[in-house]
Amino acid sequence: MDGLELRRKRAVYRALHRGTKELDLILGRYAEARVPLMEEAQLASFETVLAAQDPDVDLWIRKGDAPGELSAIVAEIRDFYRL
Repeated sequence: MDGLELRRKRAVYRALHRGTKELDLILGRYAEARVPLMEEAQLASFETVLAAQDPDVDLWIRKGDAPGELSAIVAEIRDFYRL
């Protein structure tokens, strides 16, 4: 298993086990569907989202108001759920 594949597996696990059930479901389902196909730059953005605090991530996803460097990945998550 190469480094990128290991990062993908960790990202999926972290998305499924954030701590709040709502974000576990939102980010976990997205991660299971999309992370296995992500390139390194996109995965790095998703890992940054995973490192953020739950209230911030929740607000970004619900309102689409993410910081500049994360706006693309948050927009993709919102598009995944057709928000």
